[in-house]
Amino acid sequence: MCEPTLWYVKPAIDWETQALPIGNGALGAMVFGGVATERLQFNEKSLWTGGPGSRSGYDFGDWTSPRPGAIAEVRARIDRDGRMSPGAVAAKLGRPRRGFGAYQTFGDLWLDLTPDLGAQPETTGYRRELRLRDAVARVGYTAGGVTYTREYFASHPGGVIVGRISADRPGKVSFTLRTSSPRDDRQVSVRDGRLTIRGALADNGMVFEGQIQVVAHGGSRTDWSDRITVTGADSAVFVLSAGTDYADSYPAYRGADPHAKVTEAVDKAAGQDFDTLKRAHLADHRALFDRVRLDIGQETPTVPTDRLLKAYTGGASAADRALEALFFAYGRYLLIASSREGSLPANLQGVWNTSTNPPWSADYHVNINLQMNYWLAEQTNLAETTRPYDDYVTAMVAPGTKTAREMFGSRGWVVHNETNPFGFTGVHDWATAFWFPEAAAWVTQQMYDRYRFSRDLAYLRETAYPVMKAAAEFWVDNLHTDPRDGTLVVSPSYSPEHGDFSAGASMSQQIVHDLFTNVLEAAEALGTDEPEVRRALATLDPGLRVGSWGQLQEWKSDWDGRTDDHRHVSHLFALHPGRQITAGTPPAEAAEVSLTARGDGGTGWSKAWKINFWARLLDGDHAHTMLGEQLRTSTLENLWDTHPPFQIDGNFGATAGIAEMLLQSRHSSVDVLPALPAAWPTGSYSGLRARGDVTVDASWKDGAVTEIVLRTGAAGPLTVRNAIFSGPYHLLDAQGRSVRHTRDGAAVTFTAAAGGAYTVTGGRMP
Repeated sequence: MCEPTLWYVKPAIDWETQALPIGNGALGAMVFGGVATERLQFNEKSLWTGGPGSRSGYDFGDWTSPRPGAIAEVRARIDRDGRMSPGAVAAKLGRPRRGFGAYQTFGDLWLDLTPDLGAQPETTGYRRELRLRDAVARVGYTAGGVTYTREYFASHPGGVIVGRISADRPGKVSFTLRTSSPRDDRQVSVRDGRLTIRGALADNGMVFEGQIQVVAHGGSRTDWSDRITVTGADSAVFVLSAGTDYADSYPAYRGADPHAKVTEAVDKAAGQDFDTLKRAHLADHRALFDRVRLDIGQETPTVPTDRLLKAYTGGASAADRALEALFFAYGRYLLIASSREGSLPANLQGVWNTSTNPPWSADYHVNINLQMNYWLAEQTNLAETTRPYDDYVTAMVAPGTKTAREMFGSRGWVVHNETNPFGFTGVHDWATAFWFPEAAAWVTQQMYDRYRFSRDLAYLRETAYPVMKAAAEFWVDNLHTDPRDGTLVVSPSYSPEHGDFSAGASMSQQIVHDLFTNVLEAAEALGTDEPEVRRALATLDPGLRVGSWGQLQEWKSDWDGRTDDHRHVSHLFALHPGRQITAGTPPAEAAEVSLTARGDGGTGWSKAWKINFWARLLDGDHAHTMLGEQLRTSTLENLWDTHPPFQIDGNFGATAGIAEMLLQSRHSSVDVLPALPAAWPTGSYSGLRARGDVTVDASWKDGAVTEIVLRTGAAGPLTVRNAIFSGPYHLLDAQGRSVRHTRDGAAVTFTAAAGGAYTVTGGRMP
């Protein structure tokens, strides 16, 4: 099997569709690979307009109704009429959003590689690539009898982006390094081979600084006022770091000047040679990336990635499987590159943005998108990437508590449809996308899931549980008694971004049910209880009604249309990422009716969610169909997902969906190959994670498992499910001894040891 690599035979022209991403969590860059002129567009994830100090003003989403009691008034009207239009609700509850801001590009680094661009010799053997296992972008070609190579990587240990320009003949490396920005808010200076970019955003005064140190080996270096020229070198290296004075400290969101931190990072990196920097980077990246391997019978043809994508048929060819396996690996690569400890979490575009006014501000939408970014983290053995998520959600609690108190008059904390790095937890006035107080409940699900995967009680007690409990307190205070049947419902309730406002839309009910269930389980694990939550859950409408044509209703009233193909299928939350709906039950059958009616279309992230839905319904072939739909119609040349435009959540959601096809564990068992498609008849994987602190490897042939390996981190009962247990099999521990167990159909249960290793194979014992 070849190492997963994206590669192309021409430079990138378009940022969105062709350039290749590198990143270390806080810093990101897009590599174009030009011959005469190289462009690296770069970002630092905290560079945002808006927030405290914004010229537009800023209020954290604090909300004072123009009419006291407006929420109660909306609830009363919904009780009377059954529904309200989004515009009518927004007129009463929405408000203009001030100073929300947007994620900003830091700028561009340019390498002018010849003094006379018109005299550039013809090139041969051009190749631009991104090696996912190395997290190294590389450009190579031959010109004038000289082979040139450029390598770039974003080092998390070093906190820098590193580039090397080299040639196979001495004295042939010459270039001018310069920078540019679409904003006129910076000053550029050069001293001792170091170019410094410094300024403050005009909107909010945020201080930013970037430094680029150039180290030439051989030849000469000339410092100009705003650029650096290297002439006749054997090779040259640059290191880049950047930062801002952002700090996630409510309510100021300002910290130390970035100068000292950036200087320290560049000084340290520039004092090491390229190979030393690269070794540290490779060790750090591979420690995460190498945990998981996937073989679905792929054979990578010797064609560039853009041609591989164009030729993809969604069928069962080895080349098709090569693209699917590459797409899976790419999702894991992108999460490592855009979410590391010490940075903000992955936003709508990960860490990459070339604009001062990006789509949807490149913000944090919490009506699915931020959550989808992290669906793959635990499953594909990247738990460390969730630390920025945890920190970000925890930081929202303080401003969210203020919004809950001022807007709802309640305990707990709340956040609505979208938020930013400055603690925005309120509403705006976009009628179909402003109201979603369920978001706080949903974002805590990932935190509880981290506990379910790790069984780390200290993490649950100190990090996850306080946030979950406060979110539950909000809903204990804000659930409304439905006069139709006396159950507790969310009101006003809006099914994203679809239909009218009502009471008890299915997604709202399912999210609150999920939160309450998680809080009660967490309390039990911690040896405490939450009686208020228990009482509320007992009378909560679960949001699982079957409608007149067999569908799972999106609303409490039977309003679903058979021909409705809206991209949101939000009323299936209980199927995924929730766990109320289990395959083979009447609600699952109704969910399948709804999903079939909605069709296989939609935006990129919608198709990714549908991969997960079909996997949870144990229909691997339809899950694979959705993967094919996403690759054919919602994937760009550089394999980024497109809404359109580019949104990274589809990459992450699809990778999670592939993992769901291969391994599930949301209830009390580890289900191996629960939704294997016919298109992957033979293969193997290693390193996928199951809840209960279990790491799983599996091999299969002709659609049937040949071996399962389980490595258990925690002691206790373990149930494993697969068709292998319906016939002859043997279950052995690490010493080759038979393990005492019980069997129930296609599942076995045994007591696992902490640090244990167990192997299941088919056939009779010799």
